[in-house]
Amino acid sequence: MPDHTVDSCAPHADRVEESHAEIRAAFGAFAGKWKLEILWLLSQRMHRFNELKRAIPGVTQHMLTQQLRELESDGMVRRTVYPEIPPRVEYEITDDTLRLRPVFEAIFVWSRQRQAARAGNDADDAAA
Repeated sequence: MPDHTVDSCAPHADRVEESHAEIRAAFGAFAGKWKLEILWLLSQRMHRFNELKRAIPGVTQHMLTQQLRELESDGMVRRTVYPEIPPRVEYEITDDTLRLRPVFEAIFVWSRQRQAARAGNDADDAAA
């Protein structure tokens, strides 16, 4: 009788390792406390730096600058500097990254469902 773990799981293990490497690389693009929030805001419209800073409570100027630079370096955000006094800098999401909008929507649906389920569990616990 063939050894199940050797015959059927070995190819599967290779796929899992390959998939794991792919997902780690994908998640690496979003690593950073503020990147997903920045991308979500920019998926709504273009923002200037101070608009982003005001829209994200708790983010420091240094951290926002760092996260925006990384997103720009990764090709996820476009930075436009206008030669004015004082300089005006605008940030927008790239067309390629805009394809993440359905992902954000799915996260919102999941979050709402999760909150509703937790609220239902809390109500059940209170009634008991």
